[in-house]
Order: sequence, then structure tokens, then C-alpha cells
Amino acid sequence: MQEYKLFLNGEWSDSSTGETFEDINPATLETIGVFQKASLEDVLSAVDCAKDAFESWSTTPAPQRGKILFCAARMLEERKEKLARLMTIENGKILKEARGDVQEAIDMAYYAAGEGRRLLGETTPSELPDKFCMTLHRPMGVVGLITPFNFPMAIPAWKIMPALISGNTLVIKPSSDTPILAIELVKILSYAGVPRGVINLVTGEGGKVGAALVRNKDIRAISFTGSLDNGRWILSEAGKDMKRVSLEMGGKNPVIVMDDADLDLAVDGVLWGAFGTAGQRCTAASRVIVHEKKLAEFQRKLIERAKGLKIGSGLDESVDMGPLINAPQIDKVEKYVNIGKEEGARLALGGNRTKPLAGYFFEPTIFSDVTADMKIAQEEIFGPVLSLISTESLDGAIDIANSVAYGLSASIYTENIKNAFLAIEQIDTGITYVNAPTIGAEIHLPFGGVKATGNGTREAGTTAIDEFTDLKTVYFDYSGRLQKAQIDT
Repeated sequence: MQEYKLFLNGEWSDSSTGETFEDINPATLETIGVFQKASLEDVLSAVDCAKDAFESWSTTPAPQRGKILFCAARMLEERKEKLARLMTIENGKILKEARGDVQEAIDMAYYAAGEGRRLLGETTPSELPDKFCMTLHRPMGVVGLITPFNFPMAIPAWKIMPALISGNTLVIKPSSDTPILAIELVKILSYAGVPRGVINLVTGEGGKVGAALVRNKDIRAISFTGSLDNGRWILSEAGKDMKRVSLEMGGKNPVIVMDDADLDLAVDGVLWGAFGTAGQRCTAASRVIVHEKKLAEFQRKLIERAKGLKIGSGLDESVDMGPLINAPQIDKVEKYVNIGKEEGARLALGGNRTKPLAGYFFEPTIFSDVTADMKIAQEEIFGPVLSLISTESLDGAIDIANSVAYGLSASIYTENIKNAFLAIEQIDTGITYVNAPTIGAEIHLPFGGVKATGNGTREAGTTAIDEFTDLKTVYFDYSGRLQKAQIDT
């Protein structure tokens, strides 16, 4: 069994306390690795290393930084299948999804590398003669990255690559459920030529290691993906030092199926959106709002298809859905199934742990007769549990879609262009899909949501640079005399 280390100043090292924890394969419950429990001293050391490396890295020309990321992207491509199989063992997601996870990291590496020759500011005319005005992006300093289990390579890459190309140095703390892939990503970046101290990695408990990053006064920004409760705490705590904070905290994502929808296409999208990654996506479809005229037919088709989903180890290419990540998560899903029954929803499919499989497997679960105010229709479950809700009209469907605290992703299936544009305009989400599921974000477009999903920031796309840079406005007066804006006009 391999023992993994902390990565500090370009070296792999043990925790200063010597304490470790184990990582479990959720499909077999076998231990697959031993990891360091970083101490507060280790976190301080990681931040100090990043701080010391900042001047050299931030003054390295951005196109040169980009060359290193291009190299890392090629290395990721060469190792894609190996990394995907390792991810399936550690995370449980099926191989095709694991390959997609690694591909997102590859895409982000290439995209961020290209930004090394852009990092665009803007120029604009001055209101005064012989004066030049422009903006430019400046690196922030040391940034702290805290990542979740469900995309163990893609989300670290979404944060690491833009932070690096912008000239920042960093400390990353991956989820304790899936630290291996982040470690592999850091290894590749190191091999590709990222200098010592620029990237540092610490593993351990979020309440201790993550909290230490948030509270460290030398860290200028925190980028976090995870639960709403933890995000609220981070926003409050980081605000004491006026840190930049970027939060992505989940969703309760609706699919609207109108009476003119292609029902077979909608069923395809809902199956993928609800049960892909066993429902453990922040963009997972957890509510389907179906026009009452098509509800019975849609429900019949959906249940028939869902019954055919094969559950098991993701290493088996014929499997459609792998396990949940850990015991607390399967307990949480089971709790919400019981809540749904108590609230009066009808359990139309599933609702049980899958036996005799040894791991954390749960059946694809569908509730019908759900009302918008039920807990199973309001609260994020993060598992393969789907609620079917009836609606009489598009206006009613949009009201139901907007009735939750979150606002990440939404989808509408319709052949009516007016319906589509009304949904785009009126649904309170950061992402809207038309005739496609609620999952499937592409890295060259901004990703994020509104309301309780986040704090207004966006990841990926052109906004990836905004997340990790300070914007500086420059006025260059070459007139040789004092000019007063708004006065000498």
C-alpha cells in the first residue's frame, strides 16, 4: 500500500506530527492509500514556501508560464487512461466519467496556457489630450484552493491552472476522500517545470487544515467548492482579513419538460443528469418539472429506462452507475428517502442500498407526487434521488424552478423557441440548457450560480483570470502639464 506525502517547496515530506489517515475505494471498501494529516505548522510552512516563490514566479513572463502548462497538458494526455482508472478506484465514478474528468483537466491546462499570451486588459480614450488609459491584470499573491471529492482532477485543475498562469503561487487542500488525483496533478505540474514553492499541497481534515488556510493572513484569496455551510463559514472568516473569496456551493437543479418536448430526448437527459456520478454533482438534475399533459407518459418511460441501469464497480465498462463516496453520504441519501416517504411523496423506483455489493451503492431512486415545498424538492441530497413534479404551464414550472435557495443550473426541453427564451430570461440560475441535461459545462465558458450557490464569482472561461487577479487601472499623462479630469474638459 502506497503512502503519500505532503508537497512543500518542491519536496515530498511527512507531516510534522507523523499522523496519517487512510483513503478507501468506495466500491470495495478496500484501503488504497495512506496520507499525511497536515499540522498547523505544515500549513504555515506551505504558505511560507508559496510566499517566498511569488516574486520569481509572478515576474516570469506569462507566455513562459504558459509553456509549462502546455507541457503539463501533454503529459496529462499521455497519462489519461492511467489517471482515469486510478480515479475510478479512488472516487468510484465509472470509467467513461473518469476519462471525462481527466479530459476537463487537459482542456483547462491548454486553455489557461493560451491565456499566457492574452491576459487581456482594455484601452480606452481619455477625456483629456495627451493622456492614455488602460487596465491590466496583476497576480494577487498566495492563493488557497480547497477542492471536493466529486471531480478530483477537474476541479483542482479549474483552480490551479488559472491561478498559475496569472502569476500566483498556491497551496491546495484536496478532499480527504479523493486526494490521490490532486497529488498526481501536482506531480505532473512539477515534472512539467513549475518551480519549487510555486505549488504546495497539504492533506488532512477540512476543519483543521482548510480552516488554517482560510485564517492565514498571508493568503490573499480562497477558492472553495463544497457545501453551503462550509462556504458560509469561509466567507465570514475570510472577510476578517478582506480576502478575495470564490465560492461554488451546490444546487437543486430543475429540468422542465414541456408538453411539446421530445420525451425520449428528455428521458435521455434526465437519466444522465440525475444518475451520472450517482447524483454526486453540484449540477445534478434533482427535480423534473413535467407538464401535466405529458407527466404519465414521461414517468413511465423514465422508470422503464432507470430500471435498466446497471450498478457496480466503475472499472466494469458495462456499468452505468458507481457507488456513493462514503458511509455518511449513503446515510444522508437514505435519510432523505425516508423524509420523502414521510412527506407523502410516492416512491416510484428504488430507495434502497444495493445488495449484495460490498461498497456504498444505492439504487437509482425516483419519487412521484412530489410538491415543490417538500424537503426532497428543496434541499440538496447529492445522491441518485430524483423528484417528479407536475405543472400546468411554463409560468408555473418557472416558479417551481425558482422556489429553492440554490441557483446553479437548469434545463428546459421544448420545441418552442418562445418557451426556451422565457426560461433563459426568467429562471434564476447561472447556467441554463435548452434540450440538454443540467450537466455538461465546457471549460471555455464561465461556471457558477446565483443565490445560495455562490457569492457572485465564476470559474473557468474568461472569468477564470478574473478570479485570480487584481485589476489595475493605469492613467499615463504625457502632456507635460497638470491636467485635471472632470475639470479641464
